[in-house]
Amino acid sequence: MTEKKIVMKAIVVTDRAAGTAGMTLVERPEPRAAINDVVVQVHASGFTGDELTWPSTWTDRVGRDRTPSIPGHELAGVVTALGYGTTGLSIGQRVFGLTDWYRDGTLAEYVAVEARNLTPLPGDVDFTVGAALVMPGLTAWQGLFEHGRLQAGQSVLVHGAAGAVGSMVTQLAREAGAYVIGTGRAADRQTVLDFGAQEFVDLDNDALEDVGGVDLVFDVLGGDIAKRSAGLIRAGGTLVSIVGPTEARPADGLAVDFVVESDRAQLSEIVRRARDGRVRTNIGNVATLDDAVAAFNPTERIKGKTIIRVHPRGLGDCLTPTKVQFTRRRRV
Repeated sequence: MTEKKIVMKAIVVTDRAAGTAGMTLVERPEPRAAINDVVVQVHASGFTGDELTWPSTWTDRVGRDRTPSIPGHELAGVVTALGYGTTGLSIGQRVFGLTDWYRDGTLAEYVAVEARNLTPLPGDVDFTVGAALVMPGLTAWQGLFEHGRLQAGQSVLVHGAAGAVGSMVTQLAREAGAYVIGTGRAADRQTVLDFGAQEFVDLDNDALEDVGGVDLVFDVLGGDIAKRSAGLIRAGGTLVSIVGPTEARPADGLAVDFVVESDRAQLSEIVRRARDGRVRTNIGNVATLDDAVAAFNPTERIKGKTIIRVHPRGLGDCLTPTKVQFTRRRRV
């Protein structure tokens, strides 16, 4: 007698050239917790727009095809199982975090995650907010403080300041005592100012060079904007990019490009600021897992981050260990 597999709903991709249009909602086997893993019931998931261009979405660490793969690496949810040797987390605990790039992701009902990549999510923070804090928060924190070495009193030019990452960069930089100049389209002006920028530059109509010298540029755009921004860096300043190396480098400063990493301590600091009202998320759309494919292929521009609400429960609705262990699931 063969063992029946427990299945879950998940979004998968198999065709790199198709982009988000190639996403499909299917049933997949529910993951199991390996050594030092936990299984998390996903309540909310984020997705980064260029994930489908990353090699890690399509192959494993030695280059072998791993499709169909489940995208999405930001999550908030509840621990439902612990792998052998796992410490620091417990069944029924609310968590949020960033999952490994080379493993199946969070656009699913359940995901297996290394415990070290997860941080406890306070009970008064909604799962949707938790998921929306992960990638923008870690990217902003690491770009500003680890790579940009931002200090109070310095000036920061934030490109794409109306977006999920840019708006978080703006808020964290302001809180750190920096003077923030945000850029974007004309329609983004009020959003950028509402998130705390002291000045706004319309990249379609204003002269970027009129900004003058700044201590730090945080670039999410690349291309010609990155090249022109290099000339704005003051002596000893830094151009920080999340879109790869820039061709132009500051004459008397640094150019740094980086890939965001999971960090428990940083996520704890970020969520503490969210609870205190010092930072807020920039959520543009919330959709269900059933509607995720359409949400990632919008017919019009969506401002802010799209979050997929996988298990839409009330604030603080967290399964107890007993309920988790005996939750009924579909078998095939």
